[in-house]
Amino acid sequence: MSGKLYGVGLGPGDPDLMTLRAARLVAGARVLAYPVLEGGASFARAIAARHIAPDAVEIPINIPMSVARAPAQAAYDVGAAAIAAALEAGDDVVCLCEGDPFFYGSFMYLFARLSARFEVEVVPGVTSITAGAARAGRPLVARNERLTVLPGPLPEAELATRIEGAESVVIMKVGRHLGKIRGVIERLGLLDQACYVAHATLPNELVVSLVDAPDKAPYFSMILITKGADPWL
Repeated sequence: MSGKLYGVGLGPGDPDLMTLRAARLVAGARVLAYPVLEGGASFARAIAARHIAPDAVEIPINIPMSVARAPAQAAYDVGAAAIAAALEAGDDVVCLCEGDPFFYGSFMYLFARLSARFEVEVVPGVTSITAGAARAGRPLVARNERLTVLPGPLPEAELATRIEGAESVVIMKVGRHLGKIRGVIERLGLLDQACYVAHATLPNELVVSLVDAPDKAPYFSMILITKGADPWL
């Protein structure tokens, strides 16, 4: 009988924001899988480290740092094959995913490769968006308002159009796109209403007005824009 695959959301970074179910699954796991940026450490594993059993079998999935899709897709093929072998041997596999597995989560690529062949359970996690809003003290939406989530790599013209037509905005994956995004927001006259959050809930967290944001941003950063003075009142 095949094992079961769990895609476990670990939250935005602070281990205390893991759900009880996530902690129980990690602690009881005989086999763990997680993404690793090639040549670096695994952020997902670091979040869950205190719960991992010393004798657990670990399957690191080395993800190349490339904007091209093909190398990463090949890495997920390799990772999925290793996970499938463990499942076919009858072991359950707990796959670690920072944030939520289905919100820009790496687990969705493994899910696409394995869910037709094996039983899969997705365990949701606290998203970086809700963590960022909480740390910034900025409610995102109220009543019938709409929240628009945008990826930073979008072209300037599309960013401008989507921000202009939105009520509340979260821009993810800021990183090397910070200068472009800040320029768009400034041209729209929304600079004073934008908040920059980096490494939310971690010791090196930074929460400042976008006006005061540094020139360079890490990948794990976002910009929150809530139009109006106090839209939640």
